[in-house]
Amino acid sequence: MSLARLQSRAGYGLETPRVSVEVHLSGGLPSFSIVGLPEVAVRESRERVRSALLNSGFDFPARRITVNLAPADLPKQGGRFDLPIALGILSASGQLGKTAVDLPGEFIGELGLGGELRAVPGVLPIVLQAGKPNDFLMLPRENFYEASLAEGARLLPCDHLAECATHFRSDTVIDPCPSKGLVARPHPEVHCPDLSEISGQHLGRRALEISAAGGHSLLMIGPPGCGKTMLAERLPGILPDMSETEALDSAMIHSVSSLGFDIDRWKVRPFRAPHHSASAAALIGGGRNPQPGEISLAHNGVLFLDELPEFQRQTLDQLREPLESGFISISRVNASVRYPCQFQWISAMNPCRCGFEGDPSGRCRCTAEEARRYRQKISGPLQDRIGLQVRLSAIDPKELKQSRGSAEHSRTVKQRVINARTRQLDRLGATNARAHQARFEARLMLEQSADRFLDKAMAALAISARGYYLILRVAQTIADLGGVDRVQDDHIAEALQYRLPEI
Repeated sequence: MSLARLQSRAGYGLETPRVSVEVHLSGGLPSFSIVGLPEVAVRESRERVRSALLNSGFDFPARRITVNLAPADLPKQGGRFDLPIALGILSASGQLGKTAVDLPGEFIGELGLGGELRAVPGVLPIVLQAGKPNDFLMLPRENFYEASLAEGARLLPCDHLAECATHFRSDTVIDPCPSKGLVARPHPEVHCPDLSEISGQHLGRRALEISAAGGHSLLMIGPPGCGKTMLAERLPGILPDMSETEALDSAMIHSVSSLGFDIDRWKVRPFRAPHHSASAAALIGGGRNPQPGEISLAHNGVLFLDELPEFQRQTLDQLREPLESGFISISRVNASVRYPCQFQWISAMNPCRCGFEGDPSGRCRCTAEEARRYRQKISGPLQDRIGLQVRLSAIDPKELKQSRGSAEHSRTVKQRVINARTRQLDRLGATNARAHQARFEARLMLEQSADRFLDKAMAALAISARGYYLILRVAQTIADLGGVDRVQDDHIAEALQYRLPEI
């Protein structure tokens, strides 16, 4: 039989459309062509496949070889099609001892020149979307642990092309490994900084706890060395543990990114802290083949932007829509992909360029106008989307010594955060920051005196409609932390404390 057909998968963001790899051997001058909109890495597979076949002890047919990757209008990239192309050539030339045109299962893997199978990116989305329940997926053994995160898949890990061919020759049949979730293996304990290591900064610790409990964004303003970065780094340690669904979603994004998925980070909430020189494409995502950016890599985790005014203003303003929608759509000429980005945004900045505005020592030499211009690098619409804004001060050395060793541990704060989130999930099905507006208003129980108090604050502080609802959501989170159903005056008053009229 001079025709063979195998199934594989393309990578298209988090989508993995099925690709039919058709191999036909015909008469004529020896040639090897690949059609079906292949990119450079796919076209180069001709040389990899040729060398892998010869070095694995197989004959490379001296015939006209045509490989079609269907559908033809779907761009194909990467070396993932090496394995199905090589097996297709072996099947079409009769070297597998099979007469069927269609080989069962799905195939993915890059070939080395010696025939060894190498890992490919984006395996987890492929396994989650792969074919029928009775089909198997043949893949490199290096991808096996990542693929094992998906339950119910029938995986056939291999190390070498000869091993794959042996399976079809029926000399040594490889039994597919049923995936039952993450394969048990020892994982190193991931160290997370503890809140007890921070002395003082009671206002910052309280704001961080409220932010974690309700999923609110947080902006910390203060002089250098007051603990802004230390507080942000300890946020993942007080967040609830990731669920299976959250962990799989985050793992899929890392799997298709240039970073790849680290199995040792399974169920560890992402903490991304890009440098302020990061471009818009690095932060939001993009490229010729759109890759996830920092906001998507922080999905279900924390995105920390330090030295916020040092970021380009145009770059920061692109955060406005993802903050509210929870996803980002990246459109290019040949691709349009959508990545989730439900991250918790934490940011920090100095009050002025030198960082010491308002310091009792009088070290600041910035004029009021210079300080105002520095803070205005953050646009008003972006500032309006920040749920918690706190002004931190330098820690007094005496307070630093007195509070050393007496601060609460992260595990204590984490339990309060879990209790507050449980109340929110029971009431809204989501955190207060992420709950749908109509559902939040329907379930909100606001004391009449608290309502009147907020109305007066709205008029006095010129708070926008978005700011009004952000205050209500923060106040509801404060009530949840206190185990109270109804939002009262003191909850509104504390929420207003975290709403700076002007940065």
